Amino acid sequence: MSVLRVALEVPLATLFDYLQPPPDALPAPAQPGDRVVVPFGRRERVGIVMECVLASSIPHERLKPIVRVLEDAPRLPPDWLELMRFLASYYQRPLGETVAGSLPSRLRSVKTLPRRKPRAPSAGEDTSRARFVSSNEPNPAQADAVKRIGAALGGFKPFLLHGVTGSGKTEVYLHLVARVLERGGQALVMVPEIGLTPQLEARFRHAFPRENIAILHSALQAGARTHAWLDAARGDAGIVLGTRLAALTPLPRLGLVVVDEEHDTSFKQQEGLRYSGRDAAVFRAKVAGCPVVLGSATPALETWHNCRAGRYERIDLPERAVPGAMLPRVRLVDLRTDPAAHGFAGASVAAIRGRLARGEQSLVFINRRGYSPVLACEACGWAAGCERCTANLVLHAVGKRLRCHHCGWEERIPRACPTCGNPDLRPVGRGTQRVQETLADLFPEARIARIDRDSARRRGELQQALEGIRRGEADLLVGTQLLAKGHDFPGLTLVCVLGADQSLFSTDYRAAERLFATLAQVAGRCGRRGQEGEVLVQTKFPQHPLFGALVRHDYSSFAEAQLADREGAGFPPFVHEAALRAEAKQLEVSMDFLREVAASVSPPGDVRIYDPVPHVITRRAGYERAQLLVQSRSRPALQSLLASWSERLFAGAPRNVRWHLDVDPIEFD
Repeated sequence: MSVLRVALEVPLATLFDYLQPPPDALPAPAQPGDRVVVPFGRRERVGIVMECVLASSIPHERLKPIVRVLEDAPRLPPDWLELMRFLASYYQRPLGETVAGSLPSRLRSVKTLPRRKPRAPSAGEDTSRARFVSSNEPNPAQADAVKRIGAALGGFKPFLLHGVTGSGKTEVYLHLVARVLERGGQALVMVPEIGLTPQLEARFRHAFPRENIAILHSALQAGARTHAWLDAARGDAGIVLGTRLAALTPLPRLGLVVVDEEHDTSFKQQEGLRYSGRDAAVFRAKVAGCPVVLGSATPALETWHNCRAGRYERIDLPERAVPGAMLPRVRLVDLRTDPAAHGFAGASVAAIRGRLARGEQSLVFINRRGYSPVLACEACGWAAGCERCTANLVLHAVGKRLRCHHCGWEERIPRACPTCGNPDLRPVGRGTQRVQETLADLFPEARIARIDRDSARRRGELQQALEGIRRGEADLLVGTQLLAKGHDFPGLTLVCVLGADQSLFSTDYRAAERLFATLAQVAGRCGRRGQEGEVLVQTKFPQHPLFGALVRHDYSSFAEAQLADREGAGFPPFVHEAALRAEAKQLEVSMDFLREVAASVSPPGDVRIYDPVPHVITRRAGYERAQLLVQSRSRPALQSLLASWSERLFAGAPRNVRWHLDVDPIEFD
């Protein structure tokens, strides 16, 4: 009787052995990829059969047989199982946790899913294969991109589609997807933010009116996500469109993978299995043997480095797709000679006033929500801080509350300073709410729309607000990064950037890369319909090289300079990194834990373990946090060290410490 190795959703880095039942007990033997119900303690659990073996290290008489095979969903294919093994191994998480976290919640239940009746076509309905309705004829650059990538269909090859904002990358995606559908394949298209999904979904549904498109993201209700997952896994959906979790969906006929805005940090999961959706998509394409297209106007430096090394093929879209549309003119407003009053320099106010007079839209971008980042007492220096985090509480005018943007703690605004009793508490700094208030005072006749995570909390609010902006129902827009990514506003001709200097001299070596990407992306929102666009960046450092590259729209020189700095300093992508992080009620407990783990193994000579240090925001939600960084120029050597740590910690980490390993970390706060 063969033995089944089953992955279960338990906090143990191991597989569990079960017996294959006798032939007369089940309609058919369980196979790798089957969802099975197994006894586990006093309960029954759902597991995934990962492999069948002839023998077990556990005595035969102690092994229990599986209870039954769940046949309400397709068997998980071998390439999906290989993806799960890679993710669990590379990101140092239990295989059972990795597998279970990749499935919709309803597929992790022992209850069988209700049968779905196939929809019968109505009388006269055209049931033929999907037709492609192209809204635009590709320009020469787009046509060349489609030709070069299309020639690689049927084999694995990574491409970087480096197109300036407004260059029509989506049109390239549509034509490539059409070719894949004609060949009987499936296409996976990924976007970084849920807010971008409805806009892209509309484009795809217009282009493929008869194709079943599965939408997958974390905001879906459980039933909707399960149905979309099943459509993809059964091959009924030719197109799967979603966020990073879409990369974990079984696709039996995968023929193309597209990662739009591939540089975006939202593709990195920051809890549980801390995987990169972009990197998982590349591995997915490799296993499936199909091309993967990474699209961006400001590619991640890792991606740019892969192009330089010849691992990826770069294709450029150097001009905007709309005839006559030019990249916006970027102008630096020197705050040393044109000081800001209430956050706005005189040149910015004049530019906004001119657009209002012409009936054009303006966007004021500030990457800080709330009314003010600090509420302070000028008499004694007290500032409102979070009791659970080493961070200031952000003042929110709406609701008159103080809110922590790290743990969610809220409290009322005090009537007076709790330290000295001074009733004259003042907001320090600006957020989107305060900027909106200032604009309302400066331009009382203007219609102002604020777009941030506070104004778009309910389902559908963001999409409704964006549609209103496109219809011209707002004159002035105030927003954060939610407005910087992928949106097309026909009437927008001016972007004014506030607070751009905050990231220039950060200790985070990724800060300059992120700042350039953010500014380039938000600048790309304007002037996309033939009208001249202008971007004003308020700064006290107009001579900074980053701003010079931005003015020239010269990402290439910026990327090359950044890579030279990274190589000299020994930072990724020239080394590989991981962070071991710990949380406890006392900081010294976290620090001691990290010291003990670091001393538990002798690292290879090409692996460097740094001393543990507290996080920048040391206390978060009542826990004191610390981390240690590990670097190596050898990925296998680093992975070997992490595997030994992981095995030791899963076997017996102290209960008073919460820990995790973050491979290829992008956040260090």
